[in-house]
Amino acid sequence: MTSTTEKQARAMSPTGGGLELQDVCLTLGDGDSTVAALDHVNLKVEPGELLAVVGPSGAGKSSLLAVAGALTKPTSGSVRVDGTDVSALSPSRQAALRRGRIGFVFQTGNLLPALTAMDQLRFALHVAGMRRTAPRDPGTLLEQVGMSHKANRKPHELSGGERQRVGIARALVTAPAVLLVDEPTAALDRVRSHEVVQLLADETHEFGVATVMVTHDHDVLEHCDRTVRMEDGRLIA
Repeated sequence: MTSTTEKQARAMSPTGGGLELQDVCLTLGDGDSTVAALDHVNLKVEPGELLAVVGPSGAGKSSLLAVAGALTKPTSGSVRVDGTDVSALSPSRQAALRRGRIGFVFQTGNLLPALTAMDQLRFALHVAGMRRTAPRDPGTLLEQVGMSHKANRKPHELSGGERQRVGIARALVTAPAVLLVDEPTAALDRVRSHEVVQLLADETHEFGVATVMVTHDHDVLEHCDRTVRMEDGRLIA
């Protein structure tokens, strides 16, 4: 059964937001060692869409996530998250945007070792200033990702796939408009890889999140709505 808070979260899902990069360039280095990490990238990810980004190492995929997540300022161009121009915000407002409207999922879950699965989600809400008005109920969310029976377990007591599921739940507990996922299946076997990406797809579609997943795992692309390729800092549809 869907809880009241989750119904509210669905109602809050962006209808005209998502993620948009317009003519984004990112130059790294100085002088002769200058590298165009991103070269005039244009990308629109709609709410409720799971986009996969593939390409060789060094193609610019990590730079794309960093710019899209307001972690790195582009050299030129604009980034919009849920309709908000990130470059127009002060550093403190950018940080608030990251905490509340952008979710991050890392390769190995990147969980805090001293916290239980439940407390990972509660801590994310606390950092985002949502402890009293959680847009999604942590207990219900853990149940949806199949981890309610291990809510009181710490990361060292969980398998790789279980840690990744908790990491996804933690990223979604603030009901973000944009979800950025970096190689979520890198440490998982084939079965667990499909389970994790299917979970991402289900959550993306149900709650209207604009999700970008960087991956080298072509076996899981069947779960994605669209795939683009990066080469030398450029996006190739």
